[in-house]
Amino acid sequence: MVRQGRDGDDVRAGVVLAGGHSTRFGDEDKSVAPLAGTPMIRRVVDRLEPIVDDIVVNCRSEQVPRIEAALEGGPDASFAIDPVDDRGPMAGISTGLRETTASYAAVVACDMPFVDPALVDHLFERADGRDAAVPRLEDRWYQTTQAVYRVDAMIDACERALARDERRIVAPLDDLEFVVVDEEEVRAHAPLEAFENVNTREELAEARERLETARDDE
Repeated sequence: MVRQGRDGDDVRAGVVLAGGHSTRFGDEDKSVAPLAGTPMIRRVVDRLEPIVDDIVVNCRSEQVPRIEAALEGGPDASFAIDPVDDRGPMAGISTGLRETTASYAAVVACDMPFVDPALVDHLFERADGRDAAVPRLEDRWYQTTQAVYRVDAMIDACERALARDERRIVAPLDDLEFVVVDEEEVRAHAPLEAFENVNTREELAEARERLETARDDE
């Protein structure tokens, strides 16, 4: 049975992927790395919170205390723990989606601190009646870790891909009826920086400088 959301519509979930080992970032868990005074995962959760009813964090078991501390005082979140480490983001998506009873869920990587709520809200609208709404920018591939999926359909598609030992994160799309949200449509709702992710300490420093400059300009 599908629960009802805050406005009487089907519940929307936000699934934040944080289970990767972030080898390019060094020894620190980048999900909780401070970014202009706020842990990076907290920035992602805070941006999703206004447009979803449930928030799920997918991570490894040893990350839970750190992420709980990072989210303290903010939106409530449940945890979907990876049963097996290092199976990749597709397995993380499946694990995270299994934690919610929502019909549709936005999946966002924890290292995308500029995710734009207006764009994600639009993706929910575009996904309605389909299996997914997936952005695709002109110079990049499908943005599968900032997309909206029909929960049951995406779980099934991920499990079929994993069963055939397929690890490419775009593989589940082969089994989905999805709409492509192209760059022109994205730009109507958000700047392209919404898709920037932080993989290295240098990129963290650049993101920090941008946020601090924006704060000083307010």
